[in-house]
Amino acid sequence: MFDELSQRFEEAVKNLRGQGEISESNIDGALKDVRRALLEADVSLPVVRDFVDEVRKKALGAEVVRGISPDQKFIQVVHEQLVETMGGENAPLAAGGKPGEPSVVLMAGLQGAGKTTATAKLGLHLKEQGRKALLVGADVYRPAAIEQLRTLGGQIGVEVFSLGTEAKPEDIAAAGIAKAREEGFDTVLVDTAGRLQIDTGMMEEMVRIREAVQPDEVLLVVDSMIGQEAAELTRAFHEQVGITGSVLTKLDGDSRGGAALSIRKVSGAPIKFIGTGEKVEALQPFHPERMASRILGMGDVLTLVEKAQKEVELADVERMQQKLQEATFDFSDFVQQMRLIKRMGSLGGLMKLIPGMNKIDDGMLKQGEEQLKKIEAMISSMTEAERRNPDLLAAQPSRRRRIAGGSGHTPADVDKVLQNFQQMRGFMQQMTRGGGMPGMGGFPGMGGMGGFPGGMPGMPGMPGMGGGAAPGGRGTGGGLPKAPKPAKKRKGFGEL
Repeated sequence: MFDELSQRFEEAVKNLRGQGEISESNIDGALKDVRRALLEADVSLPVVRDFVDEVRKKALGAEVVRGISPDQKFIQVVHEQLVETMGGENAPLAAGGKPGEPSVVLMAGLQGAGKTTATAKLGLHLKEQGRKALLVGADVYRPAAIEQLRTLGGQIGVEVFSLGTEAKPEDIAAAGIAKAREEGFDTVLVDTAGRLQIDTGMMEEMVRIREAVQPDEVLLVVDSMIGQEAAELTRAFHEQVGITGSVLTKLDGDSRGGAALSIRKVSGAPIKFIGTGEKVEALQPFHPERMASRILGMGDVLTLVEKAQKEVELADVERMQQKLQEATFDFSDFVQQMRLIKRMGSLGGLMKLIPGMNKIDDGMLKQGEEQLKKIEAMISSMTEAERRNPDLLAAQPSRRRRIAGGSGHTPADVDKVLQNFQQMRGFMQQMTRGGGMPGMGGFPGMGGMGGFPGGMPGMPGMPGMGGGAAPGGRGTGGGLPKAPKPAKKRKGFGEL
């Protein structure tokens, strides 16, 4: 997401490089590029105008201090304006009203926006926070909508309530709240019906449901792919129903980002969550500052760390750190690390969270993911003893030939993986002194960046994988170079 917008912003900044100061004469070109970038990202025209006017006013009045170039100052101004446009800070869900009463969240939106799935995702998010949520299926029109919610609720272990498709939606919602009150649920998430387009009947029904349940939150679920239409959708819902926040879905696709920059400005209500994938775990609280950093290619380290902390245990962190320091990291550990990365999301998605890594070619990332699968296939063909003691493979070529045959690769492929793994193990032993990803000892194969020992997947540093250099990487070639001399202590994610 936002790849094209990020590229356009970078082009805008080029107009100010080498300039002595920000002036009327040199800022026009940069602002013209910013305007074009926002329009191509499907940002609403009124929002674009306000954004450009504010950036112009702040940039021209900004003092450029010694050591900070005009283009860097311009980026700072654009970043601050992006944050302000998207809401300033994270807005959590309302805690609820009277003691003993459940907090009620009404989910609204058009059909196809992912509303039912977003309801289940939010239920899981609340469960992970220690809250007891009840999902209420009040969509009596779409075939199998209630069954879909029941299926998702069963997957995440969150109870689902409904009275079927014959009851009125407002009666279902009211009955769900009564059940929650009696059985000690602290939050009720009501999944309402969507329509293919905004119509009077849809809005009237939403108003009736709202009056019946008096929700603490009305969250509008918006498909981020609809671009400028998001502004009109948000305005219509807000004027007739009144929304308190929104959930942006499908941000893992080729969204151009316009919805994220338009919704808050149009409604005044904050974006509270974003959906970043199809899996029920793929929901994140929305942080305007982090999103602005992603748009400008600065990465999002905090989200990356949170993803890792969510997947690992402290005992695993200490165990892996010790194995890296003692150079006893083996193939079983390597597979465990790769599977951990898969649980955190796609390789490409994780790379975009790392500062400076947004320029990596998607084809290279895809090649890296494919190569990881090949390596995992080779490791799966090893015996338990071979995984635990890679030296057995180095001493006996017959073992390597057997693994090659079992995994569908050549003995040369296995030799390459083994050679690079042994080199990587020594390299990682030294690099761990600079910190690492919590619980991971560094991404397998990521190097050249503080706290990420190894080498970028698909590039030098990953066993059996060659390729070009990533930003901060270690050049071209197949596999990892000889272990360097111990580096000075650097600040990595393990020290954040």
